[in-house]
Amino acid sequence: MLVILSSLLSLSTTILLWLGLQVYAWLLRKDNTMRRKSVLRQLGVTSTEGRKLVGFFHPYCNAGGGGERVLWTAIAALQRNEPEIISVVYSGDIDATKDQILDKVKARFDIELDPLKIHFVFLHSRKWIEDSQWPYFTLLGQSLGSIYLAWEAMSILIPDLYIDTMGYAFTFRVASILGRIPVGAYVHYPTISTDMLARVRSRRKWHTNASAISSSAVLSKAKLLYYRIFMYHYASSLRTASFLMVNSSWTSGHVDSILRHSDFFLNVFQWSTPTAMLRILDAATTARKGKRISHARIVYPPCDTREMSSFALAHRQRVILSVAQFRPEKDHPTQLRAFAQLLNAHPEYTKSGVKDPVRLVLIGGSRNDEDARRVANLRRLAQELEWLSKASIGLSTMIDEHFGINVVEFMAAGVIPVAHASGGPLKDIIVPFNGKPTGYHAKTTEEFADALNTALLLSSEEELALRQRARTWAIQRFSEEEFEKGWNASGWKEWLLKQ
Repeated sequence: MLVILSSLLSLSTTILLWLGLQVYAWLLRKDNTMRRKSVLRQLGVTSTEGRKLVGFFHPYCNAGGGGERVLWTAIAALQRNEPEIISVVYSGDIDATKDQILDKVKARFDIELDPLKIHFVFLHSRKWIEDSQWPYFTLLGQSLGSIYLAWEAMSILIPDLYIDTMGYAFTFRVASILGRIPVGAYVHYPTISTDMLARVRSRRKWHTNASAISSSAVLSKAKLLYYRIFMYHYASSLRTASFLMVNSSWTSGHVDSILRHSDFFLNVFQWSTPTAMLRILDAATTARKGKRISHARIVYPPCDTREMSSFALAHRQRVILSVAQFRPEKDHPTQLRAFAQLLNAHPEYTKSGVKDPVRLVLIGGSRNDEDARRVANLRRLAQELEWLSKASIGLSTMIDEHFGINVVEFMAAGVIPVAHASGGPLKDIIVPFNGKPTGYHAKTTEEFADALNTALLLSSEEELALRQRARTWAIQRFSEEEFEKGWNASGWKEWLLKQ
């Protein structure tokens, strides 16, 4: 009897909490009408009839990286093709003004935006999604932080369509429940993947699986349970979306796998607790209409192929170039070991008296404070463009690179790419063009050394032809125009019109 009474009390508490959330959300949407009108007035919009707001959740919109290029290219396409739509950017860059951000977009990406068709919602809680705030259980901490940040965003302004362009899937339910609006996303890489679960299960040491854990059976089992629970809820959040775009075949494969993911024991546990009622009530009131999403659409990110394609293809220096942040997953030690092995096997490349010795140049930055990063970005860009115009070979050793924008830049600049045989570089970027190679793949240190040597031994005619093929392929497949076509075909507009 006590068990039955306890269950009934738990169930009633759950229902009351859910009802309280629904009332809060209704009040938020009611107040949003005035906030919405205020924003439109600030932008000089007199007639609000039929005006739609598309929200982009991108807390680091002023960072100036590849993810930001996706954001601003999408907004630029929106302004060209849908002039009645207002873009709303949810940003945590509270140290910059709207004009400063748009000026940087113009300077960094050569994208000019109409300030009267864009509104910024500045968020003050961004620190809660930074990994430095969560030294332990980082995935969980950042995800909880993103939920709080999304609540702050929706409390200020609810759009008609919510699009996450940074990879915070746990914000989907916040926008869906509080705003009763459809949500979508452009996913650069999954927060967690089946590969990560497999590495913990097999107790393999990795940059996401420290040796202290991989060497302990107890800690490995505890971490596996943590990952399983996280994956379960991450998959559930992704399935909240009405549409999903991803940046590569590798990301598509992982996201599609996650969308299909199921965990029998966690399902049983979930449905045997009072929280099962929350799932039923949530499903009955969700903003998403139609069938549950089952796959993501590949939309390759826009790459800066225009400027780099102007570099001369001939008369390059014998420079092997690496452009990547100095992060563990980029695996710079493999580059150094491969270069050392190349020189050991072929000392003629650097012996005294050689007119043009082979050199390895590593360019990149580390994650710093906001102000320091801005200055470093500008310096690094100038240095990167200089080296891209004269290097012969581009080197990338990251395993399972989700896309590989640095590899695309190598090809557009006329630099022969040598990349790890995995992820985007293998499946999407360094692929045959007109039946002929556009670069080289490798996995081990020995294979990288061999690939570098093969590229160095090409005749001038073969080298020039390969550079031209790689450049042509990069321009055709990864241009801003191709990105815009994919973005427009993703289905976001259909969901917006359903509102």
